[in-house]
Amino acid sequence: MGMRNRQRGWLGLIIILLALVIVGIAARSALKSYGLFDDSGKAGHAAAPGANEAEQAATITPRDALERAKSVQDMVKQGAIEQEKRIDDAIPK
Repeated sequence: MGMRNRQRGWLGLIIILLALVIVGIAARSALKSYGLFDDSGKAGHAAAPGANEAEQAATITPRDALERAKSVQDMVKQGAIEQEKRIDDAIPK
């Protein structure tokens, strides 16, 4: 009877390990689909230097899109600050 209880511990450990592997694979595939995980083992799909703009736009990764969105956000914030300064300067004191 004692041997059977010891085996249950190993079986539980193996099941937990298997579940951890499944979660890891699912997380990796999710990160790849969002473009947040670089797979260094595979070659990228970089556009050639002489490629036209449409071909280069097709090769934009989601990470590049996030960086572009952040830069647009920064430009909008900077524009709002400049506009606020112009408005403050235009108001007579």
